[in-house]
Amino acid sequence: MARAFNTPPASRREARREALRDGLPLTVELLKNRLACDIPVGYVEDYVALDWLEWHGGTLRLTATGQNVCRYATSMQHKRQA
Repeated sequence: MARAFNTPPASRREARREALRDGLPLTVELLKNRLACDIPVGYVEDYVALDWLEWHGGTLRLTATGQNVCRYATSMQHKRQA
């Protein structure tokens, strides 16, 4: 079966998802500090598509899934530092 032209290969999708996961705690901090302009281009759209962030009354907030992913990413960052 032919792959759609706009669908990246699985390895690129996985790498992108990992980058998004690792960047989620910083994104949350930027949002809390009203610095959404500092979030890398394309990240917000991808977070919304993954159901990690959602629009709520003109602002972005973490979904339940996003909260879990953020906790996981934070714990992994602490393990790497130990």
